[in-house]
Amino acid sequence: MKREDCFYLGKIVKKYSFKGELLAKLDTDEPELYENLNAIFIDLRGNLVPFFIESSQLHKSDLLRLKFEDVNTEVDADTLVKSDLYLPLDLLPKLEGNKFYFHEVIGFKITDINFGEVGIIKAINDSTAQALFEIDRNGTEILIPMNNEFIIKVDKPNKTIEVNTPEGLIDLYL
Repeated sequence: MKREDCFYLGKIVKKYSFKGELLAKLDTDEPELYENLNAIFIDLRGNLVPFFIESSQLHKSDLLRLKFEDVNTEVDADTLVKSDLYLPLDLLPKLEGNKFYFHEVIGFKITDINFGEVGIIKAINDSTAQALFEIDRNGTEILIPMNNEFIIKVDKPNKTIEVNTPEGLIDLYL
């Protein structure tokens, strides 16, 4: 399985018991969706390796307690702590309306109600306090906050997003 065919689910943060159980912090608002998985991919030295899940349950609401097949001791579990977890993209729940996953909108065209065509989304920057669309306009980078107030319409079939940004925001970059 290639990384580009998967989505990041979370990270194994610590051991839970002497029987090889682990706790994973999931990168999701709905951890309960991932409580009954059969298998998961773990990033081991840059390779995604499938692990079969013997049992799993939510622990303190935001952690997932995992018991993998063939991981039966603390020593086995130690090798997996701090590893990233991945699942195939087809396991992502479908989002309705103007909701989208960041990876879905890369390559979408952004149009502003007042400005017109802005450019193509080349990335999402979520390392700031507010996530930003990174847009390429003929070699010039334009940043637009991913604010629900700005996003008017997400048209997935036509790969376009219509926004209404404050007057002058786009002009700052040109």
